[in-house]
Parts: sequence; structure tokens; C-alpha cells
Amino acid sequence: MTLFTLRPVTPSDRAVIERLWLMFRHDMSEFVGGLPLPDATFRSDRLESAFADPGWAAYLLSSGDRPAGFAFVRGLDGPVRILNSFFVVRGARRSGLGLRAVKEVLARHPGRWEIAFQDANTGAAAFWRRVATELAGEAWTEEHRPVPGRPDVPPDVWISFTTV
Repeated sequence: MTLFTLRPVTPSDRAVIERLWLMFRHDMSEFVGGLPLPDATFRSDRLESAFADPGWAAYLLSSGDRPAGFAFVRGLDGPVRILNSFFVVRGARRSGLGLRAVKEVLARHPGRWEIAFQDANTGAAAFWRRVATELAGEAWTEEHRPVPGRPDVPPDVWISFTTV
């Protein structure tokens, strides 16, 4: 089993998280459309929020001494936690690392959870349904919701469940 760590990000992790963010947004552009900004970056408001806003938590996932992904959680100051962004680099996918990481993130913040993904992202769809089933058994729901301000893209799929 691959050695992995998941820890809260610190200000010194900023450059690593920014690079991982570019990979994440590049992967997501296949499903949500959009090209990079003129400077070859992507919209980063969620990245900024993960570092600065109350009610958010950001985690860095590492495999050995290498960065392997991140998780951004929001809603920690409300009744529902939202896994806002979750990313595992391609070289670490399908190794069990992502499943172990997401279970640890959710265990750190027990309660009601919502996680969104896109139907077209078949790998993510299978992964998140597996996560919900492993953590909540049959006690989870799924619904399609329009993407705010984006009538040009298909609705997101949202799963909801509770962890203890």
C-alpha cells in the first residue's frame, strides 16, 4: 500500500497548491468547458477562498514526499459540509490513494456532506458513488442541479449523505 499523508495546508504550501490547481482546472475543462485565461491560468476564486475564507479547510495529499492532490472543504461554519474541490494527479489515480484521502477528509468533519461532479466525467461519477456507498450504505441521495450562472453547461450531479 502506498504511503500517503493528508494534512492541512500552510502558507508555505501555496505554490504547490497553485500548481496542482492548474492541473485540476485543466482536467475539469474537458467537462465544464472553457479555456485558460490569457495568462494561461484558470479562474482561482475557490483556491483563494480555500486559503483565506472562514468556514473553509484545505488539505494537501502527498504520496511519500511527492504532492499527489488536494481537497478543499467549505461550509464548515454551517450545517452542510461541501467537498468543493478534490483532485488526485493522474499518476496516483486508481491506486486507492484518493479513496483513503477522501475518507480521511470526511472523517475530520463528521456531519452532513454534499459533493458535486459531472455526469460526463465517468471516472469521477463512479468514484463518488462508491464513496457514498462505502460511507453511508444505501443512505445517500443524488440529484441534478443547474450550475449557477452557467446555463450553457449540463447540470452538476450532487450526492448527499451523513458521516459520523
